[in-house]
Amino acid sequence: MAIRFDGRVAIVTGAGGGLGRSHALEFARRGAKVVVNDLGGSVDGSGGSSDAANAVVEEIKAAGGEAIANGSSVTDRDGVARLVAEAMDAFGRIDILVNNAGILRDKSFAKMNMDDFQLVVDVHLMGAANCAHAVWPVMKQQKYGRIVMTASSSGLYGNFGQTNYGAAKLGQAGLMNTLKLEGAKDNIHTNAIVPIAATRMTEDLFPPQLLELFRPELVSPAVMLLAGEDAPNGEIICAGAGHFAKAQIVESEGAYLGADATAEALAARWDDIVDMRGQQPFEMGAKQTEKFAMKAMAALKKG
Repeated sequence: MAIRFDGRVAIVTGAGGGLGRSHALEFARRGAKVVVNDLGGSVDGSGGSSDAANAVVEEIKAAGGEAIANGSSVTDRDGVARLVAEAMDAFGRIDILVNNAGILRDKSFAKMNMDDFQLVVDVHLMGAANCAHAVWPVMKQQKYGRIVMTASSSGLYGNFGQTNYGAAKLGQAGLMNTLKLEGAKDNIHTNAIVPIAATRMTEDLFPPQLLELFRPELVSPAVMLLAGEDAPNGEIICAGAGHFAKAQIVESEGAYLGADATAEALAARWDDIVDMRGQQPFEMGAKQTEKFAMKAMAALKKG
């Protein structure tokens, strides 16, 4: 069954180039009306221009689609409010938000200026939160919404020189983990994409022969699925070079050490505690609390 977005409205942040542009064009190709948001700054977030967003809008219109441009910074709450207002004025609804806007200010943690750390977190994490919070009332009233976060392998697994970026990107996954719970009753599904693509943010990392293999268009199929009518809720999907995989946080079976647990007892059972055989997704909440309680009760009965 084809995934279509006829009658749907999608906001894509950071859509003036790279991944965001690819997502915006694909949404339009599949029938969506698109709000192309881009501050138009450089990779490190400096400067600003509406040229990039306008160019993508013209591409969409030339192909017969509908789109408008917006130049708000996702770190500016008033600007994000204007983004939402312009989308509603133009199209009357907001069905999809793709939090894609981002910058890089890479440096080893010891050498990093903490203002640069803060700015990267503000753009990636707070920007995603600002946009999600702004569209949330619209989606809640509609009883329909699809939000896609853009996480990163740097957040999931770490990457030298990217403490700021990694922290912000894993923060988006954490934001998703609660939004998936809070939005479920209103048919608002939140998922995350972990892209591997050659964009202006990563082009220096890829040798020339790999640039074509890792083109952004090979990430967009996952975004379309995660933003679709039948989208899952709470998934983290890795995508790049035509390969797709699920990432998730899991926990071991562990070991119950009781109320008198000591660091020495923990050390003695360390191999059992870190044994990942039988690993399972970690889901905090009533079911997980009940599981812990049942384990504790079973251990107490054993004496």
